[in-house]
Amino acid sequence: MSGLRILVPVKRVIDYAVKPRVNRTQTGVDTNVKHSMNPFDELSIEEAVRLRERKTPVQEILAFSAGPAKSADIIRTAMAMGADRGIHVQCNEGEELEPLGVAKLLKKVVEGEKSDLVILGKQSIDDDAAQTGQMLAGLLGWSQATQASKVQIEGDSVTVVREVDGGVETLKAKLPMVITTDLRLNEPRYASLPNIMKAKKKPLEKKTLKDYGLDTAPRLKTVKVTEPPARKGGVKVDDVDGMISKLKELGAL
Repeated sequence: MSGLRILVPVKRVIDYAVKPRVNRTQTGVDTNVKHSMNPFDELSIEEAVRLRERKTPVQEILAFSAGPAKSADIIRTAMAMGADRGIHVQCNEGEELEPLGVAKLLKKVVEGEKSDLVILGKQSIDDDAAQTGQMLAGLLGWSQATQASKVQIEGDSVTVVREVDGGVETLKAKLPMVITTDLRLNEPRYASLPNIMKAKKKPLEKKTLKDYGLDTAPRLKTVKVTEPPARKGGVKVDDVDGMISKLKELGAL
C-alpha cells in the first residue's frame, strides 16, 4: 500500500472555555469572543500525526477548513501540530454552512486530493449536529466508524474501537474510510513555538465556494434563540421524612 493521504477537516468555533451568550436580536449567540479549534478536531489532527509516528505509511496530512478569514489561523495551528499543508475555503463573515453542505464540500476535496482516509471530529461544539462524518461517508460510499476511541491500521485494514452504552465495540473495515473521533482517543499536543514558526512556511491554499460549484444554500432557518430558564435554588431538609415530604410536594413521588 502506498502512503495514506489523510484529510482532516478543522473548524473555528467559540472557545470551549467561553460561556456562550445569546445576542441582542436573539438570532444566535454572540460571536465577538475568543475562538479556537473545535476540540474534537484537535483529536483528529493528533491521531493523524500519531499514525505517522507509529510508522503507518502516511504520504500526506491535509488540514481543511471552510469559514471566515480568521479560519486560516486554525489551519496554521493544525499545521503546527503536524499537518503538511492546508486548504482554506473562505466564506463571508456570518455565512454558515450546514452539515450537508460541508459534507458535499468535503466530498469534492476528497476527490480532488485523492484522499483515502478522512478523520474528523464527531461533532463541533457550536451546533452539536454530529452529522457531517456520516453524511460524507454516505456521499462517498465509504465505510465509516464513528466516535472512535482507538484506531489501528495494518495495510488496507482498519480496526476501530468505539465506546457504546454497554461497553466497547470493535469494528473492522477496509480503506478508504471515514472516522470520527471521540474524546478518549488521545490527548492533543500543544503546538510548540518552533513548530508554529515552521507552520508559517507550509503551503496554505485559498479557495472559495464558487471554485467547487456547489449549492450550499441553507435549508434551515433559525427562528429564535433564547437563554435556558434559570435554575431555581435548592432547599435544605432536616431529615429523611422531610425530604420525602418535599418530594411529594413537588410531585416527584
